Amino acid sequence: MVDQAVVERKLMLLAEYVQDLKEIQQITFEEFTSDKRLRRYVERTLHVALEACFDIGSHWISDQGWREPSTYREIVIVLAENGIFTMEQAGTYQKMAQFRNLLVHDYAKIEPEILLNILRRNVVDLEIFVQRFEQLLHNGAN
Repeated sequence: MVDQAVVERKLMLLAEYVQDLKEIQQITFEEFTSDKRLRRYVERTLHVALEACFDIGSHWISDQGWREPSTYREIVIVLAENGIFTMEQAGTYQKMAQFRNLLVHDYAKIEPEILLNILRRNVVDLEIFVQRFEQLLHNGAN
């Protein structure tokens, strides 16, 4: 059985991170590239948002007794295999796992243009993640 309190706590944090990112999505390229503190804020907020996603997914998988993923990318595959996401959505979240690894291991290589594009285009995917797991918590698994 899923520990609802744990998942709810992580979802609440994730929703907060998503809201924080949405509040600055309309920043101009010039403002973004000229403000290193803002770039670092976006990097860190995206990082903790992605960590929350993968923590939630991993927790859900464990509680359901599904096969154990060995990577962040595989977490979303296991979720898709079990009907939590479509394979198309899983592809999007796999790219997020790759980006998470870039944030953690190759942070010096992140171009501001890429970061700004992710901020503008992919925060909605984090919202979808929150909505899906809130639905699962309130309506039962799958």
